[in-house]
Amino acid sequence: DYFEAETENYKKLLADHEKVYSGKISELAPMFNMDEPTFVGFIDGINTSLKTEIDLDTLESDSVVMLDIDFEKLYYNMHEAKASWLYELKEWDKVLSEAKRHEITKQYRASKVFIKENTVRRNDPCPCGSGKKYKNCCGKNA
Repeated sequence: DYFEAETENYKKLLADHEKVYSGKISELAPMFNMDEPTFVGFIDGINTSLKTEIDLDTLESDSVVMLDIDFEKLYYNMHEAKASWLYELKEWDKVLSEAKRHEITKQYRASKVFIKENTVRRNDPCPCGSGKKYKNCCGKNA
């Protein structure tokens, strides 16, 4: 099952978060217990969290890739993907502090909140500061 393999791979990446994995796709896929097409799919999922993204269209089995992960970005992207089974992994404790994870979660939630822009209505005071109603001042010809 892909989700189990994906979860195990993230556990592996988080447990050894200092290590930067690099090599050919044909060498890395077995390290992550995946076949090559599935591993390319995994790279597609993690691509936006890499410090330098990989051009997926040009990947071949002998292509050399480097998985240099920005873990703060990865944590944010896991929230974006609504992958609670990944961002709730206990392995995150060693990578990001509780406070940092809380801050990233807060940033994610704030990015999803719609803030209504204040609009001036006809009978509101004019924003130009004249003291007149908007309809009798700047909004007269609007």
